[in-house]
Amino acid sequence: MKKVSDLTKLRNIGFVAHIDAGKTTTTERILYYTGKSHKIGEVHDGAAVMDWMAQEQERGITITAASTSCFWQHNGETHQINILDTPGHVDFTVEVERSLRVLDGVAVIFCGVGGVEPQSETVWRQADNYKVPRIAFINKMDRVGADYDAVLMQMTEILGTEPVSINIPLGKEEAFEGVIDLISMKALTFDSEDLGSSVMENEIPDEYREIADAEREKLLEKLTLFDDELLEAVLDEADISEEAIKASVRKSCLGNKITPVFCGSAFKNKGIQPLLSGILEFLPSPLDLPPVEGEDLKGKKGIERKPDPGEPLAALLFKIQADSFAGTINYLRIYSGTLKVGEQVYNPIKDKKERIGKIFLLHANKREEVDQATAGEIVAVVGLNFSTTGDTICRKGAEILLERIESPNPVISIAIEPKTKADQDRLNDSLGKLEIEDPSFSVGKDKETGQILISGMGELHLDILVDRLKREFKLDVNTGKPQVAYRETIGKANKATEVFDKQLAGKPVFAGCTLELSPYEAEERNIIEFSPDLEISKDIKQMVREGIEEGFGSGVISGYPVLYTRALVRDIEVRDDEYNLSGFKIAASLALRKCLLQGDPVLLEPIMKVEVTTPVEFTGDIIGDLNSRKGRVKSIDDKKGIQILSVSVALSTMFGYLTILRSLSQGRATFSMMFDHYEKVLLS
Repeated sequence: MKKVSDLTKLRNIGFVAHIDAGKTTTTERILYYTGKSHKIGEVHDGAAVMDWMAQEQERGITITAASTSCFWQHNGETHQINILDTPGHVDFTVEVERSLRVLDGVAVIFCGVGGVEPQSETVWRQADNYKVPRIAFINKMDRVGADYDAVLMQMTEILGTEPVSINIPLGKEEAFEGVIDLISMKALTFDSEDLGSSVMENEIPDEYREIADAEREKLLEKLTLFDDELLEAVLDEADISEEAIKASVRKSCLGNKITPVFCGSAFKNKGIQPLLSGILEFLPSPLDLPPVEGEDLKGKKGIERKPDPGEPLAALLFKIQADSFAGTINYLRIYSGTLKVGEQVYNPIKDKKERIGKIFLLHANKREEVDQATAGEIVAVVGLNFSTTGDTICRKGAEILLERIESPNPVISIAIEPKTKADQDRLNDSLGKLEIEDPSFSVGKDKETGQILISGMGELHLDILVDRLKREFKLDVNTGKPQVAYRETIGKANKATEVFDKQLAGKPVFAGCTLELSPYEAEERNIIEFSPDLEISKDIKQMVREGIEEGFGSGVISGYPVLYTRALVRDIEVRDDEYNLSGFKIAASLALRKCLLQGDPVLLEPIMKVEVTTPVEFTGDIIGDLNSRKGRVKSIDDKKGIQILSVSVALSTMFGYLTILRSLSQGRATFSMMFDHYEKVLLS
C-alpha cells in the first residue's frame, strides 16, 4: 500500500515494556489485523516477524529495535502507523533510549499479573525525559492473578501518572471475554474462529452495567480536571458526545497530563483493535508536536524546523546496523525537508559531505526501496560512511545540530581473543563494526596484559555480541570470565598548571594550561567549562577540550574512565612565536592528570538495582544470601502469595546469581537486575 502523504494520518509509535510483558506478541497481532502479515507469528515458536535475528528466535526475547509500517482504516480513512518494537531486557536499554528519542508517541505494555515491573519503570522515565505522550495497554488479562485495578494503582503510585481507563475488562482471568468501551458504552468481544479479526459490538451485560457506569463517571471526572469545557458540560448535566470525550482525552494525552489505558490479551487475540484505534485517536501525528529544536554551528540555541517537506532538511541518525549485503544501514528520523536518492547531504558534527545511495522503508529485516522520503518519516539509508549514532544530517548552508542521544556507560567487561593469530585483524575489524552499531558497547585494552576487553550492559548483552561474532562474522573466539567495569573520580577539588615546552617537528612549541577540577555528582558524566573572561580562539578551545576528554578516558588508580567531575579551564598561556595547536591538547591533558593525582582519587563500582520475585517460604534464605553479598534491602512488597524484594547490591557480587537463586528457591524465584549508580569501593 502506498504511504500516506497527509501527515495528520501518520503515527510514529513504539511499544515499550518490561521483558515478557507481550510487546512483540501485541505487534504481531497488529501486523496481522492490518494485513501486513498473513499469519500470526508466535514468540515462543521462534516465528515472530519482528524478532528476526537468530538469537531472538532461539531465546524468545527482543534484542534489537525492529521497525515496520502498517495501514489501518479508521473512520473511513487510511492511516499509516510506523512501529518500533523495542527490547524489554535491561541489557539492551540503549535500543529503547534511541527509539524514544525519535518517536512521537509510545504504547507502554504492562503485564496484568506483574504490573509495573522494574524495566517498565525505567522505560517510563526514559519517555518522561523526552516528553513522549503515552497510552497504556494492560496485557494478559486472561492469566490467573491478572488484576486490572492493581496495575492502575501501581501506575499512579510508582510512575506518578494519571491513568484514565478507556476500556475495562469484560470477565476476569480464564473467564476474560473482551472489553467494555467506556466512551461508546458497548461491550466488545472478539471472534476466536477468525483469530479475533471480527469485533462484535453488544450491549453491556446487566451484571457489568453498574461497574461500567461507575468507571465512566471516573473517566469524566478525571478529564474535567484538565478540560474546563468538559467540566462545564458535566456541571450543566448536558449530553456529552463520544467525539467530545475523545477530543478531551486526546488533548490531555498530548499534553502528558493523563495516560489513556486499554486492556486485553494479545495472545488470545482480544483487545487489539481498540488499542489500534486508541493509537490513532490519542497519540500525536508529526504535526501535533512542536517544531524540533536544535542549535547552529556556533552553539546558538532555538533553531527550529517544522515537519514540512519544503523546510530545510533536518534528520537524526538514531541507529546503525551492519548488513552483509548492503554494508552499513543507517536509520534516520526525518524531522523536516525532503531526502532524495543520489543527493548530497551534510554532517555538521563530522564536518563531512555524504551522498545518499539508497532509501528503504522497513519491515523488520525486509526492505522496500523508495526514491525519496519526507518530513515525519522513519527510513533506512545506505551511503552515510562517516556518520555515527546521534549525528544530525542536514544541508550545507542550512546547518542545524539536533540534540544527541546519550548512551549508558558499560558496567561489565570480558577479555576476548581469536582462536588463531591469523584472525586477529578480522576480530579487530568485526569489533569495530559492532562498536559503531551499538553505543552501549565498547572495545578497549587491558594495559597490563594487552588483552582486548569488550564492555557492555550485562552478561546477556556480551553473550549475544560474542554469538554474533561467531554467526555473522564467522569468527571463533575465546572469552574470559566477566569483570566489573569500574570507574574513577576525585574526592576533593584542586588546581594545577602544566606547561608543554618542547620541540615538535623541529620547531619550539609552548603551551600552558591552568585547570581547576572539582567533584560533580549532579549527573553521571563530566563537565568541561571555560572561564568567562578567557579569550582564546575556537581552535585552541577545541584542542584543550579534546585533551581533557581524552584524559578523562583513563584515571590514575587503575586506568578506568573518570566520572562525576567538573573541569574549569582558568587560563591558557600562548606564545605567538611558539604556537602549535597540538601543544595545547598535551598541556590540558598534563594539567588534568596532575589534578587527578592531587584530588584524592577514588575507585567506583557499579551498584545494581535488583528485584527478586519469590514465593514467601523462600524469602528468608534469599535475604540471607543477599546480605552475605552486602546487599541492602530497600523494600519487600507482598502480592498474592509472592514477595517482591527490591535490593541494592554491587555488581561484583552478582556473577552467577541465577544458579544460586534457583537452588535457594527450588527453581521458583526469578530476578531482574539493572544498573542504578556508582559508589565508592569499600575495601573489606
